[in-house]
Amino acid sequence: MNSVKSYGAINKDSAIAPMPIERRDLGAHDVSIDILYCGVCHSDIHMARSEWGPSVYPIVPGHEIVGIVKAVGSAVTQFKVGQTAGVGVFVDSCRTCPSCQGGQEQYCDNNFTPTYNGYERDGKTPTFGGYSSNIVVDEKYTLHIPFTDHLDQVAPLLCAGITTYSPLKFAGVGKGHKVAVLGLGGLGHMGVKFAVAMGAEVTMLSTSPSKEADAKRLGAHHFVLSIDKEQMKKLSNQFDFILNTVAAHHDMNAFLNLLKLEGKMLIVGIPPEDHRIAAASLISKRRSIIGSNIGGIAETQEMLNYCAEHNILSDIELIPMNQINEAYERIIKSDVKYRFVIDMKTI
Repeated sequence: MNSVKSYGAINKDSAIAPMPIERRDLGAHDVSIDILYCGVCHSDIHMARSEWGPSVYPIVPGHEIVGIVKAVGSAVTQFKVGQTAGVGVFVDSCRTCPSCQGGQEQYCDNNFTPTYNGYERDGKTPTFGGYSSNIVVDEKYTLHIPFTDHLDQVAPLLCAGITTYSPLKFAGVGKGHKVAVLGLGGLGHMGVKFAVAMGAEVTMLSTSPSKEADAKRLGAHHFVLSIDKEQMKKLSNQFDFILNTVAAHHDMNAFLNLLKLEGKMLIVGIPPEDHRIAAASLISKRRSIIGSNIGGIAETQEMLNYCAEHNILSDIELIPMNQINEAYERIIKSDVKYRFVIDMKTI
């Protein structure tokens, strides 16, 4: 075992603070990565504060990780020392179920092993995330980073990027489609970039008029204030797809009615309470609702390659490690455009 510097919480009420942890010794199939940057996801806050059920303490958050390969195990074939590598939301899975065998480890029938706030496959060794100087991961769950610079802006692609790319790709979004992105935040800003790159006509739906300029800067062709009933009425039956990134309470039925015949709502946000869906809104136009959870390793690599090819990066604010608690409070207030990333050399 190797002791490394990290930041984490000892219980749901504690601040994120220095916390040395132990990383496992390098196994034959492992890659040891010295972390350069780690994105800050809203789920980091939820899990650090045990808001999504009991968390595993002590907890070291962070699942948007980019770093440099420090060492590789004797059987590693896909990575070499000195290469840039990434780690996303999970670091292992059962590998044998139909989902894992089909390259969709995010839907593992036996639950994937989360990068933090969980246990290794032995069921007793806790996993610790990217608010750390180093991480050791099996090469099968490690990603190649096809960028040579702007690595801080690459980090959020490992969660916010794949979370929005995967449903758009699954739905077949492309040229000629009309896509609405609901909510302009860490997920929404990536959704706009991907939908535009895929050739769709993109409309941003937001409750904040102040976000119109940013939506247009990110590539959105149109902006609609979703609290304006007249504007919303004009959008009835207009969209092929709505990418719903909102994690706050909202009336989903009002947006379902914006979908045209056989339109699809793609849900990636998790509101704090269940929605009541009006069956008539679905039946009347054979609309559907589709949920999506990040992406598998192969699809995440595909997304990274796509981003490199199309020059897609996250809009970020780079912070030193000692500003993480302030960053948490700002995220809760939606005071970030659009993702915080920690410069891990400041740990």
